[in-house]
Amino acid sequence: MSSGEKPEFEALAELEDVLRQVTGELSAWRRRAQRAEAALGGDRDILAAKERLAALEAENRELRARLGAARGRLEELLKRLQFLEEQVAVEEQVR
Repeated sequence: MSSGEKPEFEALAELEDVLRQVTGELSAWRRRAQRAEAALGGDRDILAAKERLAALEAENRELRARLGAARGRLEELLKRLQFLEEQVAVEEQVR
């Protein structure tokens, strides 16, 4: 601190310096983000990816429902098979 400067002015000068540095870093990060978005195709690809994700999630829900229905039918078939096996066992005991 120079002998003629007030502490408030020195603090203000330091704050301005910090703000310049932060602004520079922010600009650098923004340029990097813009380059990355451009490399990925930008917003259009993001929208397409979101639409694809929504479609896949809907397909997943449908497949889960179909799988649940198939499990239900399989359980019914297993019950029928067990019943038939029991009937065959009873008939063999009768003979």
